[in-house]
Amino acid sequence: MGSTLLSDLATEIVIPVCAVVGIVFSLVQWVLVSRVKLSPERTASSSTNKKNGYNDYLIEEEEGINDHNVVAKCAEIQNAISEGATSFLFTEYQYVGVFMVAFAILIFLFLGSVESFSTKSQPCTYNVHEMCKPALATAIFSTISFLLGAVTSVVSGFLGMKIATYANARTTLEARKGVGKAFITAFRSGAVMGFLLAANGLLVLYITINLFKLYYGDDWEGLFEAITGYGLGGSSMALFGRVGGGIYTKAADVGADLVGKVERNIPEDDPRNPAVIADNVGDNVGDIAGMGSDLFGSYAESSCAALVVASISSFGINHEFTAMCYPLLISSVGIIVCLITTLFATDFFEIKAVKEIEPALKKATYYLHYSNDCGNCDSKLDSAAIILHNFQFWCSESCEELLFLCVGVGLWAGLIIGFVTEYYTSNAYSPVQDVADSCRTGAATNVIFGLALGYKSVIIPIFAIAISIFVSFSFAAMYGIAMAALGMLSTIATGLAIDAYGPISDNAGGIAEMAGMSHRIRERTDALDAAGNTTAAIGKGFAIGSAALVSLALFGAFVSRAGISTVDVLTPKVFIGLIVGAMLPYWFSAMTMKSVGSAALKMVEEVRRQFNTIPGLMEGTAKPDYATCVKISTDASIKEMIPPGALVMLTPLIVGTFFGVETLSGVLAGSLVSGVQIAISASNTGGAWDNAKKYIEAGASEHARTLGPKGSEPHKAAVIGDTIGDPLKDTSGPSLNILIKLMAVESLVFAPFFATHGGLLFKIF
Repeated sequence: MGSTLLSDLATEIVIPVCAVVGIVFSLVQWVLVSRVKLSPERTASSSTNKKNGYNDYLIEEEEGINDHNVVAKCAEIQNAISEGATSFLFTEYQYVGVFMVAFAILIFLFLGSVESFSTKSQPCTYNVHEMCKPALATAIFSTISFLLGAVTSVVSGFLGMKIATYANARTTLEARKGVGKAFITAFRSGAVMGFLLAANGLLVLYITINLFKLYYGDDWEGLFEAITGYGLGGSSMALFGRVGGGIYTKAADVGADLVGKVERNIPEDDPRNPAVIADNVGDNVGDIAGMGSDLFGSYAESSCAALVVASISSFGINHEFTAMCYPLLISSVGIIVCLITTLFATDFFEIKAVKEIEPALKKATYYLHYSNDCGNCDSKLDSAAIILHNFQFWCSESCEELLFLCVGVGLWAGLIIGFVTEYYTSNAYSPVQDVADSCRTGAATNVIFGLALGYKSVIIPIFAIAISIFVSFSFAAMYGIAMAALGMLSTIATGLAIDAYGPISDNAGGIAEMAGMSHRIRERTDALDAAGNTTAAIGKGFAIGSAALVSLALFGAFVSRAGISTVDVLTPKVFIGLIVGAMLPYWFSAMTMKSVGSAALKMVEEVRRQFNTIPGLMEGTAKPDYATCVKISTDASIKEMIPPGALVMLTPLIVGTFFGVETLSGVLAGSLVSGVQIAISASNTGGAWDNAKKYIEAGASEHARTLGPKGSEPHKAAVIGDTIGDPLKDTSGPSLNILIKLMAVESLVFAPFFATHGGLLFKIF
């Protein structure tokens, strides 16, 4: 144990200050984005300012297009997208709100019944010689923390959607001046969401801990057992947000692509396509709101897992506040370093050409994770990474030096997963190019190559996760695994910014197409979107890796809290749980995939009907009925999100109550092992098909030009592969992360009830 360099008072100051700094920074970025006005402004063409790759004249002025009409049209389209997204989320939240209240009541009843709602103190679980707060207190505070986590998750998703719909048209308008200006607007908008979510999540959790501490005092065990409800609330809302939003966006996307691109041979986001508004709304409710809730849930669960494990370690027993709050210190410092690297991406470097976009995003991603010398690393960015490592080490000396190494293991494992994900999903490398080449012989070979790529892409990430588990467990047991997971998520602010940047750029391109703007603007927004696709895939790799580690840490905490001495797979109770748990991700994926397929079927039929029955639609003299397509996506997603959600939420309750904690431990282990593999494969397969299509469309190489142009038979085969991959990479794959984490944290929250009253069937028979 090292000397204490960071006092308890300093800890109490650093954490909230870092959170407030993150919130202030997000507001500053918002102000900068809002300077782009959705009103026509003439700029003097005589200006020679060329910073960030633009001249101060507009493409419309060059080509004689009426600037006033263009801006007005962009504002109109933005308003339609915003209204559609807001309407859907309000409808979704009405259903989710009912679930939230019902499940909160369930938590109170189950946990309160552990000691028959007694108000008497009870012996502590891990130290029977000490007295801890009554079970009724745990029931009350767990319910409160669940509601706080759920509300914070919902607010995170909603704010993300509002930010994205505020920024999409502004990105389009800035693209008239150059790709550099558009990049800055899109990335700053993503940073607003990233920093606001990360800082709010940290601040709410920290305030909740301090308020609960007024009652619990030095009872760390009871305090952090109640705090796990925060992770449960955040993750349960994320499940419905991811599944509902994913079904919405992919139903619209598949319908728009299959009929528009393949059958009618019209461009993507063509205003003649009846599903185009629903498609752009879907980007915001699925890829923004759903993703925001998802990553908030990941952060909440990883923090809660680390805090729970710490509370039953020597840190909790010895009442070491700074050591206990080390997970929050990691997140706090992560916000500051993310802030620095964001400035490098938006202010300290100039984007002058399309080829500089993806390197800028990768700098923001990778240089957060390492500070070793490398061929093309910028010394300033290395310094930022060194600051992170040094500050984390400084904090860790008040805890234990090994925890710093565990965080480093998580960072490096995430980095390896990110590199592998990039290799298998970026069209700059041979795997995606091979998938694109397979389109020569049709959609069938494209599908075969894509599936093979996804299966193969699982190998190295699983080894990285396995090694990180072994090393971090060797350093600090389950606490080390929890810290490795938090290490992967310590850069969540920048990860969210990059994830949000992609859909914002995608929406910007759609608005440019629908507004009838110059093809040169669409080329710029497509370049922004293409760069975002690869970095978003990298972000999904980090999310999957952290989900595995978080779930394992939560599993360890559950086994300890439930009083299980050994999880023996040779016993029938455990093995039946193991094999059933391994099946659950397949069942869940089948439900979500079929939901997307059913909704897409209705969408395709409606789009075909409008093209066939509305005179002048293909000629552009008549307007399509956008509202009907929006309604189809909304109704389908609300209806179809309930069965998968029920499967995930009810499984731990049913298994724990009727079969007991040993069988439930097997279910959790089985779902973790199979869920991680399917999630990686699904995400990478879908990403590869998407970028294979874009590789053909861009025609940037001689090989790509032999497969194109748009509308060719290889391109149509690539579009079919992309539509198959859409629900894999944007619905089933990301939702599986939530499945394995949510089942683990739910089991931990209800562990006292399962340990006391569970296994009813085995008791009867």
